[in-house]
Amino acid sequence: MNPADTITVQVRFFAALREALGAQQTVQLPAGSTLGDLRSLLLDQSSRHAELLARGRAVRCALNQVMADESSVLPAGAEVAFFPPVTGG
Repeated sequence: MNPADTITVQVRFFAALREALGAQQTVQLPAGSTLGDLRSLLLDQSSRHAELLARGRAVRCALNQVMADESSVLPAGAEVAFFPPVTGG
């Protein structure tokens, strides 16, 4: 893949996801990728990722601090957050 055809996004995890997966990671994806593409890539990273981020689980996603669904296209430099439906402050 040509580097000009890729984007880098910052992935952050919160609450129980943070405890299990770490606070954050940087991911490179093809330009034009969606939040769903990112989630699929994360699901393939490890059995722990696959368990905690499975599509059947209640996991919320935000793109640049705005709630988003898996069809949302990721811009270069985006911040994506994954968190359970109820997160304490």
